Amino acid sequence: MIKSMTGFGGFRGNIDGFTISLELRSVNHRFFEFSARIPKNYSYLEDRIRKAVNSKIERGKVDCFVQLEFPEGEDVNVQANHALAEKYLSAANAIAKRLEIREISSVSELMRYSDIITPMPVLIDEDRIWSVVETALDNALSEIYEMREKEGSRLKDDIVSRVELINKELEFVKRRSPETALEYNEKLLTRMRAAIGDMPVDEQRLLTEAAIYADKVAVDEETVRLNSHLLQLLSILSDNGTIGRKLDFLVQEINREANTIGSKAQDVNIIRSVIEIKAQAEKIREQIQNIE
Repeated sequence: MIKSMTGFGGFRGNIDGFTISLELRSVNHRFFEFSARIPKNYSYLEDRIRKAVNSKIERGKVDCFVQLEFPEGEDVNVQANHALAEKYLSAANAIAKRLEIREISSVSELMRYSDIITPMPVLIDEDRIWSVVETALDNALSEIYEMREKEGSRLKDDIVSRVELINKELEFVKRRSPETALEYNEKLLTRMRAAIGDMPVDEQRLLTEAAIYADKVAVDEETVRLNSHLLQLLSILSDNGTIGRKLDFLVQEINREANTIGSKAQDVNIIRSVIEIKAQAEKIREQIQNIE
């Protein structure tokens, strides 16, 4: 199934006590391009996330946003400096005794000295953090993958409908092209008779001129190639994997054959069909730009 390069997937919830919010957004791009906004303390996760995303998404510009909150009470630890506390207490009580004031009699009074208690960040195991992020990422990838598939299905339907329109115009060109040669032959005969009056018409010259014109305006080879390109395009639409570049190449070839038919055509009706073929091919090209 073809996939669009446009999609969104996200997860927000609690995993292993952590509160995590993770979003993936993708748009069209020639190659795979990844960028992430992750809390600075967890920048080491970016490469793992990139590889996990790239295993599911082969083309497109993907932006990832991660917010992570520790389980309550696990993000910081408090360390007491007992030696310093003893010195503070001894010094304070000595001052109190000398000045004959009340000595420190409780821990709460001692805690006024802020450097006795030091908050220390907790180092949580990286594999535990990755397990939390990976679970959220798997959910977001499933969502964005499903969205890209649905959008890809809509793109496929639109492209198929436009290929049908091109085929319709192509069938007209195939029927009309031989008719233009016959019409030219009749016009040439009429002009020769008007020019020479009752004199006998040089049939050999007439046949030669008609053959030259028929060869000049013949588009059989171009219509065969164009038809082959259309069949191949439809076949590729049923393939899995990355197909956007193949389709883009085929649309270029379709335009090339249409241009050749248009340059050979001496008939206004064929030219109108060529214009419609090119218009539909351009719309297909625009849709293909968003296919992975």
